[in-house]
Amino acid sequence: MTSTVPALGTRTAEGSALQAVLLDMDGTLVDTEGFWWDVETEVFASLGHTLDDSWRHVVVGGPMTRSAGFLIEATGADITLAELSVLLNDGFEQRIGRDLPLMPGAARLLAELTAHEIPTALVSASHRRIIDRVLKSLGPQHFALTVAGDEVPRTKPHPDPYLAAAAGLGVDPARCAVVEDTATGVAAAEAAGCRVVAVPSVAPITPAARRTVVASLEEVDLPFLRGLMTHMR
Repeated sequence: MTSTVPALGTRTAEGSALQAVLLDMDGTLVDTEGFWWDVETEVFASLGHTLDDSWRHVVVGGPMTRSAGFLIEATGADITLAELSVLLNDGFEQRIGRDLPLMPGAARLLAELTAHEIPTALVSASHRRIIDRVLKSLGPQHFALTVAGDEVPRTKPHPDPYLAAAAGLGVDPARCAVVEDTATGVAAAEAAGCRVVAVPSVAPITPAARRTVVASLEEVDLPFLRGLMTHMR
C-alpha cells in the first residue's frame, strides 16, 4: 500500500456524510479488461492452448492467482502459477505501453474529486508494478492512496483491500463510496461495508441494497456520490 500524495484525512464538504471515494482501476477507470483477456489468450496460445471465450466471465475482475489458476486447470497447461503470472504481467505492461484508454467520464470524475479535495484511493487487484504504470496515465495527483492486489493478505472478493484503503485514509468504510465494474469487486466493497456504485464492464451486475448500478461513469459525479450517503439504511 503506497501513498502517492499526502493523505487528506477525513475532511468532507459541509453537510455531506461522504468521507472518501475508493475507485477500482481495470474496467472502471481504464478500459483494460479486454487487454487482460487478450494477453491471457496470447500467452496460452504460445503454450499450445486455446481459451474458451466463455471463460472470460470467470476470470474478469479477480486476483491473478484465481484467474491464472483457473486457466491452468481448465487448459491443463504445463506451467506453474508463478511462471504464468510473470508472463501475464509482462504482456500486460507491454500492451498498456502502447495504448491506455480511459473509460468515458473517468478523467472528469477524477478532476472533480481532486478539485473538491475529496480523499480518493485507487484500489486494484492488479499488482503494484501494473498500478504504477497505469498511474502515469491516470495522474497520481488524484489519489491520496493506492492499494495493490499483491500488498494485502487477501485481495478481492475479500474486503481486505477496501478496509486497508479506508484505514489508510482514516475514514469509516460505511462513509465511503466505492466505484467498481465487476461482481468480484462489488463483493469486496460490500463485505467492507461500503456503499457501491457498479459500472458493469464485461458481465451484468444487478442493483441491490447499498448498491447502485449505472451504465457509465458519465452518470457519476460528486453530488451523485454524496447522494448515496443520504439514503443510507
